[in-house]
Amino acid sequence: MRSFKFQVFPERFGFFPFIFTVYLLMPIYYVHQTSGWKMAFGYGLILLFAVTYRQLYWTMDRKSYSIWLAVQMGIIVLMSLFYGLYHVFMGFFPAHFIGWYKEKKSFYLALGAFFLVIAVPLAFSLNQIEASDLFFTFPFIVIMLMSPFGIRSMNSRMELEQKLEEANEHIKQLVKREERMRIARDLHDTLGHTLSLITLKSQLIGKLAVKDPDRAVMEAKEIENTSRAALKQVRELVSDMRALKLNDAIHEARSILEAAGIRFYFDGDTRYTNISDLNQNILSLCIKEAVTNVVKHSGASQCGIRIRCDSSELHITVHDNGRWSKNSSAQQGNGLKGISERLSLIEGFAEVTHQDGTFVRMTAPVIVRQSQEGVI
Repeated sequence: MRSFKFQVFPERFGFFPFIFTVYLLMPIYYVHQTSGWKMAFGYGLILLFAVTYRQLYWTMDRKSYSIWLAVQMGIIVLMSLFYGLYHVFMGFFPAHFIGWYKEKKSFYLALGAFFLVIAVPLAFSLNQIEASDLFFTFPFIVIMLMSPFGIRSMNSRMELEQKLEEANEHIKQLVKREERMRIARDLHDTLGHTLSLITLKSQLIGKLAVKDPDRAVMEAKEIENTSRAALKQVRELVSDMRALKLNDAIHEARSILEAAGIRFYFDGDTRYTNISDLNQNILSLCIKEAVTNVVKHSGASQCGIRIRCDSSELHITVHDNGRWSKNSSAQQGNGLKGISERLSLIEGFAEVTHQDGTFVRMTAPVIVRQSQEGVI
């Protein structure tokens, strides 16, 4: 039997909803100053308010959501009229949830109702409010009325970012599918005819081995030449399928950084044609990882990549001018671990230093690419 686990708030929100429950201490304090039925009624309203706060995080149905929000705003009116005008500041709770409405009509209806929730208690207590208190209260009321717009804008941006991420993932899948089809076509076009020719010549050699040995030797030599040509074609095809080269990685890093508003500069040369494809592939992935860390965690305004190569080692440095902090260090530490693991495959290593920003230095041995015929 499946066990039931009670949750106050959905896991996806983490600890965030609990933070704002501290503001319920204010109405609890003022209700505690009363006595008798008024105290009991006040505690009941606060308890019901806490229930509405929880339910608004869980409720997915728009009708139920609106009902819980209306109950919450009604409680604020009652608390403001019978327990003190300062309870109007509980309006920051519904102001947050009003911003979750996606439809403009529902949003502005809720915003209008929220305006009445604030205006009605103020109108009833206007004669009791001193001018200095009203001057102090007015900015907070403006902030409460404007905050739903900010919340709605933030939610819309997050939704758009999620859709963009899903679209990019879909595009990646389509690209992979197209790449598989391209590879299949290339293999068929490149090797289909060659292998068919080798098969026919092999059958012919079987027939000529006894009747015409000299011609059989000649046909075998042609098969050898044909197979070498096929091997060269396969090598070229595989070379086209390989991952990023250093030059491609630099161009991709430039695009990512400039899209994030980070100025990019480069010092070095990427035309290291003598470096093996495997090393270029791994180093390109490491550059991509380091640049991703800069965009996500550094808060930098500029980032540079420097590449130097000597007879035995290739040195790559990714430098940004962002501020170092414990949190960013932890995030970069995770990225550095991935970079180090990749470099260890080619007997390389990486190190990070913090001075005038962050330096990620990567070192890998130079392994010359084999280009002899017969080696892929």
